[in-house]
Amino acid sequence: MIETRDLTKMYGDLYALDRLTLKLERGDVYGFIGPNGAGKTTTMRILATLLNPTWGEATVCGYSIYNGAKDIRRIMGYMPDFFGVYDDMKVIEYLEFFAAAYRIKGAERRKKCDQVLELVDLGYKRDALVTSLSRGMTQRLGLARVLLHEPQVLLLDEPASGLDPRARIEMRGLLKELRNMGKTILVSSHILPELADICNKIGIIERGKLLFDGDVESAIRQVRQRHVLTVIVGENRNPEAKSLIEQHSSVDTVEHKEQEKEQDGFLVVTLRDGITDATFIPEVLVRNGFRLKMLKEEEIDLEDVFMGITKGITN
Repeated sequence: MIETRDLTKMYGDLYALDRLTLKLERGDVYGFIGPNGAGKTTTMRILATLLNPTWGEATVCGYSIYNGAKDIRRIMGYMPDFFGVYDDMKVIEYLEFFAAAYRIKGAERRKKCDQVLELVDLGYKRDALVTSLSRGMTQRLGLARVLLHEPQVLLLDEPASGLDPRARIEMRGLLKELRNMGKTILVSSHILPELADICNKIGIIERGKLLFDGDVESAIRQVRQRHVLTVIVGENRNPEAKSLIEQHSSVDTVEHKEQEKEQDGFLVVTLRDGITDATFIPEVLVRNGFRLKMLKEEEIDLEDVFMGITKGITN
């Protein structure tokens, strides 16, 4: 559905995009992650045929960005991070204006407008002025606008930017619904845990270079150096458990940490390189008469992955 090969954009000597190569299949929801100035918006603008690359190739549904711009715009919906609205228009008038631009006519136009309003849960605001909408409602209206012509591919640039927690949850629900409808979606966001919840693939970009391209689990495996587990045993026997566990050949270190609400504290067990099986810990403890209260592997989320792969350098 979307494919780029050595896509490059330069401004003078500055590489906004540096040989970007990625591929999205039909139905993929691809989380595009990177710091400000990394090249995310530049990529989307090129794919939307609003910006020409310096060199490289990109295709959307088989159409080249160089000679297939009209075809691409017919099958794509692009929602920028900030978009203008018309102050003196009602919500339904705003949508009908863009529906007319997509050459949707007559009764079909009103039907499409009503359908997308219901999809983004703004039907009750159809006669409200666009300027009266909250930031979250405006974002949902923008999403409704790009859905009018039933695009196969969606480019969503920071759709949850500036939204409060409730509006972010609502936007996430909308993206899940679009995913279930079979849309191919390229979405950028700084709210990383929410991307992990809706995306089957992610790309991490920094300074114009794609540092990672794959699924979330593969990214976690790349960042995770060693497996770390939290262990709590009963009867205030953590010091004894510590001595027992650290004797095992699969264990690198064991730390005993105090916790205000846990009188016994807890142990942090770090396994040696290459060791992923921690089933020996409960076996050893139970065999030696300890009462195991908790055994939990340290979780790595998308924010940890992002910090582990990027270096904090921007253009």
